[in-house]
Amino acid sequence: MHRDQREVFREYLSSKRLKMTPQRMLILDVFLKEQGHLTSEDLYQKVKAIDPSVGQATVYRTLKLLSDSGIAQEVDFSEGVARYEHGFNEDHHDHLICIRCRTTVEVADERIEQLQEELARAHGFRLTGHSMCLYGVCPRCRGKE
Repeated sequence: MHRDQREVFREYLSSKRLKMTPQRMLILDVFLKEQGHLTSEDLYQKVKAIDPSVGQATVYRTLKLLSDSGIAQEVDFSEGVARYEHGFNEDHHDHLICIRCRTTVEVADERIEQLQEELARAHGFRLTGHSMCLYGVCPRCRGKE
């Protein structure tokens, strides 16, 4: 799977007349190995642990390229910082987010997807995408009450 994503990224860079540099390859590989929702700072710290010569600006710019190519997808959990998750060949999902500890759970439910489509049609919209975050208190934090 990662080989396909490397090729997609390489082709995207080529279409923008950019090169696949060793730094970009490292950033891509680190991103693909991570699960969950990374900030650019999270990714930078992980890349820097492997190669301290890679600068924060390089990570930030490469993350933007990964997002533009569809390999990464930006998600907004209303915490004032952009997070990124895998976007290439990933099934659509929504998020449950704990308002206390920020634990995030990815969820998928076909009934909700159908209802969203129906709501859009009822209002004359053709959906091109959506993002849904549900906020609450996770079981672990509720246990601390």
